[in-house]
Amino acid sequence: MENVKIALISDIHSNREALDAVFAHIDTQSVDKVYCLGDVVGYGAEPEYCVDLIRERCEESLMGNHDDGLFHGASDFNSHARGALEFTRKRMRPHWYSSRAVKMRWAWLKERPLSHKDGAFLLVHGSPRDPVREYVLSTDGFLNPGKLRSVFESFEGIAFAGHTHHGGVLDSGFKFHGLSGEPETVFELEEGTKYFINVGSVGQPRDGDSRACYAIFESGWVTWHRVVYDYRGTQAKIRQQSGLSEILASRLAMGR
Repeated sequence: MENVKIALISDIHSNREALDAVFAHIDTQSVDKVYCLGDVVGYGAEPEYCVDLIRERCEESLMGNHDDGLFHGASDFNSHARGALEFTRKRMRPHWYSSRAVKMRWAWLKERPLSHKDGAFLLVHGSPRDPVREYVLSTDGFLNPGKLRSVFESFEGIAFAGHTHHGGVLDSGFKFHGLSGEPETVFELEEGTKYFINVGSVGQPRDGDSRACYAIFESGWVTWHRVVYDYRGTQAKIRQQSGLSEILASRLAMGR
């Protein structure tokens, strides 16, 4: 990813309004590539639309734990997340009479890679040790430094991830640098230093900010963008579906 401008999105979670708003913003940024770090589905009401748009717009999309849960079970998920995956599975899983488009969409999601390397940069959904399911938390530097040390030893250069829905940077001293609350947060990267960078969540932020979040990397800088979207429209669609929990709608307004 040297000398190119890359948009990194993650954790869309079937949120059409957020994804459309983020791509509209990306289209003003003159980026060279867009990568998706996983969890295209889960929680929200429009998985098919989100999968199709990611397939169309992204250079690569990785396997997230909710994507993986469609195919390999989600016994470790809470009841709200399991219910949303069952809702998604019923909508998306093809039958013998399903159209070719339905079958191709399902096959594409099932075949997502666990990680992607671009030069000295590693892209995962969760962590370099467990690309799909391990959480690397903002608090790990002081609550679980042994874990974080092992995580940093498992990659070279810079690792990008999502999964926690909480954008920011863990530096090589295990300090977490969070977002400012402004529409843009810029962080300068020192050459030759390791970083673990979380790009935030497009479709379900959990840092107390309801705006969609994504990141752009270019020439030693990472910029997170917060994008306003019609979360009330997303809430209404979730509430119209009997298979989706009310909490999945209400939390969007709180960014939790």
